Amino acid sequence: MTALSVSTSSAASLRADALVIGVAKGPKGLLLAPGSEAVAEAFEGKLAEVLSTLGATGAEGEAVKLPAAPSLKAALVLAVGLGEAAEAGYSAETVRHAAGVAARTLAGLKKAALALPADSAELIEAVALGGLLGSYSYTTYKGENGKSPVGELVVLTDRKGSKDAKAAVERATAMGEEINRARDLVNAAPNDLNPKSFAAIAQAAGKEHDLKVEVLDEKALTKGGFGGILGVGTGSDNPPRLVKVAYTHPKAKQTIALVGKGITYDSGGISLKPAGHNETMKCDMAGAAAVFAAVVAVKRLGLAVNVTGWLALAENMPSGTATRPGDVLRMYGGKTVEVLNTDAEGRLVLADAIVRAGEENPDVIIDVATLTGAMVMALGNRTFGVMSNNDELRTRLHTTAVSVGEPAWPMPLPADLRKGMTDSTIADLANMGDRMGGGLVAGLFLKEFVAEGTDWAHLDIAGPAFHEGAPFGYTPKGGTGSAIRTLVRFAEETATGGKA
Repeated sequence: MTALSVSTSSAASLRADALVIGVAKGPKGLLLAPGSEAVAEAFEGKLAEVLSTLGATGAEGEAVKLPAAPSLKAALVLAVGLGEAAEAGYSAETVRHAAGVAARTLAGLKKAALALPADSAELIEAVALGGLLGSYSYTTYKGENGKSPVGELVVLTDRKGSKDAKAAVERATAMGEEINRARDLVNAAPNDLNPKSFAAIAQAAGKEHDLKVEVLDEKALTKGGFGGILGVGTGSDNPPRLVKVAYTHPKAKQTIALVGKGITYDSGGISLKPAGHNETMKCDMAGAAAVFAAVVAVKRLGLAVNVTGWLALAENMPSGTATRPGDVLRMYGGKTVEVLNTDAEGRLVLADAIVRAGEENPDVIIDVATLTGAMVMALGNRTFGVMSNNDELRTRLHTTAVSVGEPAWPMPLPADLRKGMTDSTIADLANMGDRMGGGLVAGLFLKEFVAEGTDWAHLDIAGPAFHEGAPFGYTPKGGTGSAIRTLVRFAEETATGGKA
């Protein structure tokens, strides 16, 4: 894991393998961003000219290396693009992206100093978090051949004697480590990560961070009547689990329940996915990973709010014992569901967990899931959908997501789409409805299991949870940790007086 620290030393005097500065597109050419002054002075005012000669334009995502001037204590200068010059100051997300690009570019080095715009606690945290997320590399199954992540990142700032600078780096460390924990879980091979081993990881984290963890195994689930989770997991040799991870604060006035879909591998079951659609289905537990990581992060930050995570864990496999299309499941709480498609399994495990979470009377329930391909078709690979039975809550979650740099979009729950699910002639509901608007139909299905009077929201992270393209900004290939920052910021807002 890359180490993080903050320093008020001059970029010219700090010993490091590399110095990172920001550059931007100006109206008349390349501009040096705040934080680069000492480095520019070492190049006798010709740094922008030299970088331009090397092809630097300041475009976002660009990274240009050049040998350091003799007076600098580093051997290398790396200029990363910030995009268009911002007279009013660069946004936290812009410098977060730049720090991520820098950390990824400098893999293999022992120490790098980040002389990016960092004149506020918000920007210091953004630089630190972007660097930590950008340095992420999943190497569990690889040999010693690849480059290791940069060993240490030092965030440079002129906020001398500022306690909030140190606090910002500490917060970024907690957030970065938990997001990267979730990424590790999403990237783990499904022959290693199954419901039982995921539950064991949660139990270990509970001991480490003093969280209360309860695990319902297949016997307890059967006794409790969790027909949705059992119905999905019955075809697998790896039985399902429902895991409760609870954090409580003595001064908390609000309680948030987070529910995560945790399908550790989704073959589609009897409604088998075709070739080309199942190779990445280890990522179908990204919602549970996000919920788990968010609860641990909230604990590490000591937020004055109660947060309980519910991880609905199962493996969806075809076999002689698997649920068939046409079977009827009796869900936790008593509703019956006709299963028309066993590949619409996430909503079944979530429904059980939502009902169970609601029994503890939280102020709000938020579920997180890689739920539908329809949401990816609607919003693309980088934006998650937000649905809710409360317009104010939906707006707040959307605003919160955007504020932390996670693209999201509010989506409706049209009443007319409900009819397709309620037309079952043999059960209370079917797990499928109208083909068009499938992401909304899934949201409407979950809404059926929310207790009357309970505020609830649904985040469909099917697009951004697993990135199959080339890395960009602080986002790696593979698991991304989508929605964690949104959940933690929502908890922070609630802890400081906001309504859950």
